[in-house]
Amino acid sequence: MDRLVWSKGLFKNKLTITRNGDQIGVIDWNNFFSSDALATINGRRFVLSRDFFLSKLEISDATNQAHLATIMINLFNPKSDLVLNGKRFELEIKNFWQSRWSWKYNGQEIIVFQSHEFLTKDRGVIDIYSADAEELEVLILLGLFVRNQLVLFMLFILLVVLFVLI
Repeated sequence: MDRLVWSKGLFKNKLTITRNGDQIGVIDWNNFFSSDALATINGRRFVLSRDFFLSKLEISDATNQAHLATIMINLFNPKSDLVLNGKRFELEIKNFWQSRWSWKYNGQEIIVFQSHEFLTKDRGVIDIYSADAEELEVLILLGLFVRNQLVLFMLFILLVVLFVLI
């Protein structure tokens, strides 16, 4: 098993990924609410994007602009599917608080994400059990991009509740 650590301030536009204290990756948004991000992991560059309603997430290779994968997130269903390199992966939100989520392949967890902060969810760990290198990078970045979308959705719900109460 390999363990990575990720961190992102609540209203920051940059998420970092480290292994043994050394930075190996970053996801950088233009601003907190931006729908696009540039990401680098293990020296490879990617472009991440989402649609306006937060549900469709895409990743492309930044070097040749090749589309790599698309995942549709249903915020009310804890499971989503992704096809990458002809393989079907399943993203599963593991708890109500959206602080634990994982990628599965053939029913086995291969990457598990966990956030340590209850409300801000601004840091956590990634436990890697198995995956090919190219798939691993894409799955890690998409898993963290999904996390950002879940936080945006929770903030949106909070704003709606506050607006209704006021």
